Amino acid sequence: MKAVTWQGKQDMQVVEVPDAKIEERTDVVVQVTSTGLCGSDLHLYDPLTPFMTAGDVVGHEPMGVVRDVGSAVTTLKPGDRVVVPFNISCGTCWMCSRGLHSQCETTQNRDTGTGASLFGYSKLYGRVPGGQAELLRVPFADTLPIKVPDGPPDDRFLFLSDVLPTAWQAVEYADVEDGGTLLVVGAGPIGDMAARIGMHRGLRVIVVDSVRERLARVHGRGAETIDHTQVDGVGDAVRELTDGRGADAVIDAVGMEAHGSPVAETAQKALGLLPKKVQEKVMLNVGSDRLAALLSAIDAVRRGGTISISGVYGAPTDPLPMFELFDKQVQLRMGQANVRRWSDDILDLLQQDEDVLGVESFATHHLPLDDAPEAYRKFRDKEDGMVKVVFNP
Repeated sequence: MKAVTWQGKQDMQVVEVPDAKIEERTDVVVQVTSTGLCGSDLHLYDPLTPFMTAGDVVGHEPMGVVRDVGSAVTTLKPGDRVVVPFNISCGTCWMCSRGLHSQCETTQNRDTGTGASLFGYSKLYGRVPGGQAELLRVPFADTLPIKVPDGPPDDRFLFLSDVLPTAWQAVEYADVEDGGTLLVVGAGPIGDMAARIGMHRGLRVIVVDSVRERLARVHGRGAETIDHTQVDGVGDAVRELTDGRGADAVIDAVGMEAHGSPVAETAQKALGLLPKKVQEKVMLNVGSDRLAALLSAIDAVRRGGTISISGVYGAPTDPLPMFELFDKQVQLRMGQANVRRWSDDILDLLQQDEDVLGVESFATHHLPLDDAPEAYRKFRDKEDGMVKVVFNP
């Protein structure tokens, strides 16, 4: 089968690899019909390369049609249409039973000290072959895949794999009261979708970014916008719009790739000059992230407000302004999305006749799998109006 594979820093290649196949009685094999390119995939492109191995199959936002079924599977059959969540959760352990599927005790990676395994996401998270491929082996077939109806186009359901539950959880964790103000830092796929969900719930939504096309996109759906390159400070700009108080809650939808953190950026670049084994140890023990987005969120949130972090951070020694957080009485909520915690509620919304979140027009680019290497580069560089890419194997 064809698959997108990591071959080195900033080197994605589409190659032929052995077909995915049933390995456990509880598996299914899905023939992938659509699969997304995520901002988190860019972390594998660079800077999380120390945890990758040449030939790793990437991607964690797939959907498709069940082709083969393990002998113990009772809820799916060949021909069923499914979306595959990005985190691999058993659905039955202590963590999963409490809605913490991203911490699944069955697939936790205790050797690296990380949570549930993820499809296509390095040895930090299990080194499980990913979904930017023609076929995908899916474990826990009776509890993990999300069965969706035939009929609507893939894009109606595809974003159940990651974008929708990640944005949904971000808004849930923000916990803004009716009519309150939600600030979203970052207008990439997650920030864009979080803004849509917030507005669907009747919140006042303000979005911060610097890419004009992305700001225009969220503004077109009703959000207020701030270009952070055109103001002296995000916090001051937000307070001007909120009676001097600040936003009731802020979603950091950017994470470690934020611009405006020159010291951390220099450190990340220097890290790439070290031997790979040394890079691993540094990143796990003394690395630091670019914190411009998070620091803006801390400044812009009102006293007693909440910061919900959906952007991925990966370093163990990030310095935080603890006095400011404590003095402002800020709540912090964060973590990988617990996809199966939210998927049924989101699916009910998606099955309405009206496309209330605009998911069918959410992707800016639909491309063949062979175009993946160039798509990674363009997505990283924010070229060609690229916000969300969907590959069709």
